[in-house]
Amino acid sequence: MKENEKGKRGNVTLIGMPASGKSTLGRLLAEALDYEFVDVDRIIEAEEKRLLREIIADEGDDGFMEIENRINAGLKLDGCVIAPGGSVIYGSEAMDHLKEISTVVYLKLSLKEMERRIGNPVERGVVLKNGMTLKKLYDERTPYYERYADVTLDESGKTLEESAMLLADIIKNFTKEK
Repeated sequence: MKENEKGKRGNVTLIGMPASGKSTLGRLLAEALDYEFVDVDRIIEAEEKRLLREIIADEGDDGFMEIENRINAGLKLDGCVIAPGGSVIYGSEAMDHLKEISTVVYLKLSLKEMERRIGNPVERGVVLKNGMTLKKLYDERTPYYERYADVTLDESGKTLEESAMLLADIIKNFTKEK
C-alpha cells in the first residue's frame, strides 16, 4: 500500500453482520496488505477482563454498546485491518472515528448464509435485544452498514481466500484514488 502524505498507511475497517468473516477474512486481508490485524472484540475483552457474553450478561445490551463505542472511538492505529463487532454501527462516535482513520469495507452476506455460519448467537456474543430474531437484526443493521461503507464486498459464491484477494486488490486501487 502507498503511504499518504504524512507517512501513514491508513487502516481498513471491516463491518458486517456476525459471521460475515470480519476476523477470518480480516487476518487474510492483513497478510495480503502486509498490515497488522486488530480484533476489537479481543481489545474489549482485555480492557474489561471479561468475555463479550459476560459483559452483555452483566451490563445489558446498552451497557455493552457504550463500552464498544468508547473503545472503538479511542483506537489509535495505523497500517491495520480492524475488525470491530457487528454492533459497532450503532455507535456514532466510533463510526465517525473509524471513517476518519480508515477505509470502511462492508462485508455483505446473505441472511441465509449468515444464519448457516452463526450457530448459537448467545455463545457468539451477538447483541440480540429481547424478542429480536436474526432476520430482524439483519434487516435493522443492513442500512447502517450500507451507509457507512466506503467499499462493499458481496461475498456470495466466494471462498474467504477469494474474498480476501479480491478485497486486497480493491483496497489498493481505492486508496490510490483517494
